[in-house]
Amino acid sequence: MPPESPFPALQAEGLTKQYGKRPALADCDLDVPRGRVVGLVGPNGAGKSTLLNLACGLITPTAGTLRVLGSPPAADAAHLARVGFVAQDTPVYGAFTVADHLRMGAKLNPSWDRSLADRRIAQVGLNPKQKAGRLSGGQRAQLALTIAAAKRPELLILDEPAAALDPLARDGFMQNLMEFVAELGASAILSSHLLGDVERVCDYLIVLCASRVQVAGEVTDLLARHHRLVAPRGELDRLPAGVEVIRVRHTDERSEAVVGVAGTLPRTPWSVEPVSLEDLVLAYMTRAAGVPAGPAGAPVGEVVR
Repeated sequence: MPPESPFPALQAEGLTKQYGKRPALADCDLDVPRGRVVGLVGPNGAGKSTLLNLACGLITPTAGTLRVLGSPPAADAAHLARVGFVAQDTPVYGAFTVADHLRMGAKLNPSWDRSLADRRIAQVGLNPKQKAGRLSGGQRAQLALTIAAAKRPELLILDEPAAALDPLARDGFMQNLMEFVAELGASAILSSHLLGDVERVCDYLIVLCASRVQVAGEVTDLLARHHRLVAPRGELDRLPAGVEVIRVRHTDERSEAVVGVAGTLPRTPWSVEPVSLEDLVLAYMTRAAGVPAGPAGAPVGEVVR
């Protein structure tokens, strides 16, 4: 295997993809470091699958640039071997057996790790002689993940692979994903609308909504830079400089806001509470949906227009 690239896992500048006149992605900037497990979240139709399909080279951008591990997506056969992809609905060939899939993976991938593939298939209890069309959803997901990982890629890209699985199968899939990431030393990008999964396995977050990146950054850093303020109604209209209101909600007596700061939150007379990952994601999604959020201030993380 060639030496690991020093370039970011994913780097986009002005990335735009349109289908006719409809923008799927609009002017997106990203700089995702290597070695992270990235949670890509957003509502249906936000552009998550479009971004991942662009990253895999399955489609091309309308405008802007995208580089994956320092190169254009699917630049050549060697670059393809460095990226493992598990598509939405974890497609497999129904008429092929589990063993057929592994043999095909070995023929198509020069860096195929047969020992890893055989070990993982046995670990999750798959019968090599069983046809993929007779596997459960969880088993198909495990097979697709094993094939992607046995390439020994530097980057795993997963497009909502566990969305249709029951809780037990999803738990097993996420556990195996983390084991693969640790064993391979790989980066991973996981698209999901299940925030519990993202919170469990991801250390980097991208919120994509209304075709744009709303915020991106290290999860711990984003949580440290966001707060919930609670004050008597109307008092949050006069926030200190450098505080950005992401979402505000009112009751008859009080106002509650999720805010972000570029540095340290200035001293305030109001109650200050931490935010959860769910609070943060919903705040940015609500703002992107057009709900007035209050005065804008300093950007937080990698907030995009």
